[in-house]
Amino acid sequence: MSQILQLFIWLPLVGFLTGMLIPKKKEKTISGIAMAVTAIHLMAMVGFIVYWLRKGDAILDIKHIVLYKTTAFEFFIDFYFDKTTATFALIGSLITWLVSIFSRYYMHRDGGFKRFFNTLLLFFLGYNLVIFAGNFETLFIGWEILGFCSFLLIAFYRDRYLPVKNGLKIISIYRLGDLCLMLAMWLCHHLFHENITFNQLRDTAFINGHLTSQDSMFIFIAIMILIAAAAKSALLPFSSWLPRAMEGPTTSSAVFYGSLSVNLGAFLLIRTLPLWENIPAIKISIIVLGVLTSLIGASIARVQPTVKTQIAYSSITQIGLIFVEVALGFHTLALIHFAGNALLRTYQLLVSPSVLSYRVHDMFFNFTPTTPKYRHGFLNRLNNSFFMLGIKEWNLDWLLYRLFWNPFKWIGRNMSFLVRQVSLVLLAVFFLLGFFSFAAKENIPDHLDNVLPVIFSFTGLLLILTAFAERGDARRAWLLVLAGQGFVTLSIALNEEMPVHQVLMYLSGVIGSAVAGYICLNKIKSLDNDIVMNRYHGYASEKPVTAFVFLLCSLGTIGFPFTPTFVGIDLLFTHIHRDQLLLLILTSLSFIFIELSILRIYTRIFLGQHKKNNHPVAYRSS
Repeated sequence: MSQILQLFIWLPLVGFLTGMLIPKKKEKTISGIAMAVTAIHLMAMVGFIVYWLRKGDAILDIKHIVLYKTTAFEFFIDFYFDKTTATFALIGSLITWLVSIFSRYYMHRDGGFKRFFNTLLLFFLGYNLVIFAGNFETLFIGWEILGFCSFLLIAFYRDRYLPVKNGLKIISIYRLGDLCLMLAMWLCHHLFHENITFNQLRDTAFINGHLTSQDSMFIFIAIMILIAAAAKSALLPFSSWLPRAMEGPTTSSAVFYGSLSVNLGAFLLIRTLPLWENIPAIKISIIVLGVLTSLIGASIARVQPTVKTQIAYSSITQIGLIFVEVALGFHTLALIHFAGNALLRTYQLLVSPSVLSYRVHDMFFNFTPTTPKYRHGFLNRLNNSFFMLGIKEWNLDWLLYRLFWNPFKWIGRNMSFLVRQVSLVLLAVFFLLGFFSFAAKENIPDHLDNVLPVIFSFTGLLLILTAFAERGDARRAWLLVLAGQGFVTLSIALNEEMPVHQVLMYLSGVIGSAVAGYICLNKIKSLDNDIVMNRYHGYASEKPVTAFVFLLCSLGTIGFPFTPTFVGIDLLFTHIHRDQLLLLILTSLSFIFIELSILRIYTRIFLGQHKKNNHPVAYRSS
């Protein structure tokens, strides 16, 4: 059993690595690898489920690799299999296989053919890591991979303005959900004093023993899980990102935002059910959120003029109902609902280009205008008001931007004095003082122990927000982010006697990636002495290797799960005590905007319409 479960993770990983080695001109080989991997995965999954059912369908929980271990912390890979995993895995394999077959013809002769199939296999790897995860740490690895693949596929047509802009916008929503999931992991560690598995959560006595004494901690964990699930599944108030994610190829929209990725919020709620099922306020919140999302999503879907937007909001409507079913305890019904909704949305998105072509052709010959009916009265005005709200998507996108992102951009713009020479010298001196304080922590007065970490964390956040709002030199924004990370790391190190090797574990991926990334920016600047952040430069078309290397450096800097920094981030949070709310908020905001600032540099310099006139010019709106 243990070896077979590993097969479902290794298959897409081997397929992805093999596809990376194939030249981009060999379309049949590239698509053949994807189809073979997904077909073998599907057949193996069917066979495994039949065998598992015949053996009595007992829940499997298998601990695999221990990546890092101390007396109080253990980061390990754990795999889990039950009927929820079986349903999501079977539907995921089937849909990915069908989409890979369809994409072989749909993406034929597209300049990004290889990039699409490699990203599809990387997505399939992340999806399987999430649904086979037996603990939060394993799930979070797949969760991060899915978010990155979303960004790549939304910005697939990277010479256009809107796909690149929407890719960064949507990764910002995902990052908010990622941090909420990380905070749930952080408090679970403080609550249970160990890295728990999902199988341990099934122990009612184990949960109830902690629930009676730590009720407020369970509520905080449940709220964080709910926000993470809502952000991933595009529930209110995050619903507006889903139609904007449709800027990518139709096939990626089908597998990501119509069927699989968008349903993982419901999966997260099912998997973490023991943490919130005994809290009535959370169950009521899930039901209310699901009902409101369904009603508003249905009202928007009925009046939208584009087919992808209609399908997106129709999918949101059904996912809201799935959330309600999960909260009410109808888990089998929720799994059936998920399977039906996923297959239907995949079909609708794959046939939508053909249907649109047919309808446009039909309108030329059979269109008959309807006679307008003028009605008066309160009900008609109310109907018109809802119609206008549906057309404007209830201004959800505007509200989210104005209430959350705009204030932080305003702070970053007003912190521009930090890049002056005098300010930089003072910051360097301040950092050195903090470093010496860390080296001689036993000599720090007790009344400064709780103040210094907050001050350094706040300074780091201001530097990162300045980089987030930077409109000048990209290298300056890059260095500001790295300086901010240094201050955040120092704040956690000062907060507790954090071992030096744990600090180095976090910085090991950051430092190497930072140096290589700065070299890439210098190389681009040497071309025409212009890497300002107030426009898109599109250098990926001229320097694809440099763009790829810089993307890897960006991922290493933000702690993507291929460097020790990923484990280091989890370690940093464990050194924040549960009563240090201000330090927790500042650190969490810093990690949100570290990723956004880094990816903003990548998109501005390497993506978007190329600034030179000898390259194809795409319309601003696609």
